[in-house]
Amino acid sequence: MEKLKCIDACLACVVTCETCLTSCINDGRKDCAALCRDCADICALCARLCARDSHYSKELCALCAKVCKACAEECAKHASHHESCKACAEACKKCAEACAN
Repeated sequence: MEKLKCIDACLACVVTCETCLTSCINDGRKDCAALCRDCADICALCARLCARDSHYSKELCALCAKVCKACAEECAKHASHHESCKACAEACKKCAEACAN
C-alpha cells in the first residue's frame, strides 16, 4: 500500500460518499445510503490513521478496501439512473484498489 495514494483515495471517497449519501436519503435508497455512510466513516478514519503512521493502519486499510468494494457494488446498481451513485461507485473502486495494495 502506498500511503499517500491511499490517503488521497480515501479523502476523495469521503467526499463522493457524502454527496451520494445525501442523494440516497432524498430518493429513499436506504441500502445505498447505509453503505455510503459506513464507507465515508471508514475512509475518513483510514486516512487519519495512515497520515499518522498508526500501527493499525494496515489492518484498517484492509477493512476499508472491503467496505469500499461493497459500497462500489451497491452504488453501481443505481449508476445508470443517478450520477451521484456513478461517481461514488468509481471513487469507491479506486479507493478499494489503493487501500488493498
